[in-house]
Amino acid sequence: MSYQPVPTVRRRRLGSTLRKLRTEAGMTLDAAADALNAAANGSSDARRWTAPKLSRIENANATIRTSEVETLLRAYAVTDPNTRIALEGLAKDAGKRGWWQTYRGVVGPAYADYISLESDAESVRDYASLVVPGLLQTADYARETIAANAVARTASEVDALAEVRLARQAVLTRSCHPLRLWAVIHEAALRRRFTGRPGIMAAQLKRLLDVADWPTVTLQVMPIDAAPNPGDAGAFTLVAFPGPMPDVVTQENLRGPTYVEGVDDVNVFADAFGHIVDRALSTDATKALIAGLV
Repeated sequence: MSYQPVPTVRRRRLGSTLRKLRTEAGMTLDAAADALNAAANGSSDARRWTAPKLSRIENANATIRTSEVETLLRAYAVTDPNTRIALEGLAKDAGKRGWWQTYRGVVGPAYADYISLESDAESVRDYASLVVPGLLQTADYARETIAANAVARTASEVDALAEVRLARQAVLTRSCHPLRLWAVIHEAALRRRFTGRPGIMAAQLKRLLDVADWPTVTLQVMPIDAAPNPGDAGAFTLVAFPGPMPDVVTQENLRGPTYVEGVDDVNVFADAFGHIVDRALSTDATKALIAGLV
């Protein structure tokens, strides 16, 4: 399995955000390059700016130093300190090796990109139609569901992928800015059973009851008898970040996650999630339903 060591999703997010800021400043690539070279004022430390160089950065085909990010933001008249901190952090971490790279034998590039997104995220909105979200799974549930969907994997690879799924859950309890999770799970996912191993689902339901009381977790169930709603089209995850970075949508399939980017397309899913929330049970009714299934 090929693996790309650089989490290019960070470069894409940085590049697309810089392009957005340049456009909002009303500057073409040529005009931005001229402004940057004028601002450098002959500094020996500065690299000459050109339109092709800026284009490569915006299209994630070139790296950019944190000091150059600051230079760009000055040229684009961006003064918000949170924007500067967020973008400099992306530039600094563009080539950072994450803990998941220890598992590069089983974690493909698309999945590695998703874990990178999740680790940088501020919040996640997840609609799960058939399977409990990975961030809320128990070890046994994770192992069983991974084995069912990874039919070509060996037992050791399934175990490794289950370890990865559980390790991802650290974002919910990290000491600095824990991830905020809003999950809507279809009731059908909670009524599934594992033949010969009834304890797996019972433990998973108890896990959901525990996390439902966490201050950073909002949990709702979409009842089986709910009216038709956008969730009928399938599961998806909305990942949001601090600062100016745009949200990203992921959809899971047998080949791994696929991504939806671009404000207009992402807004379709954000609107859909709002409608799903409206159709779902309240948080209190959700806990009562889950408790009745244990």
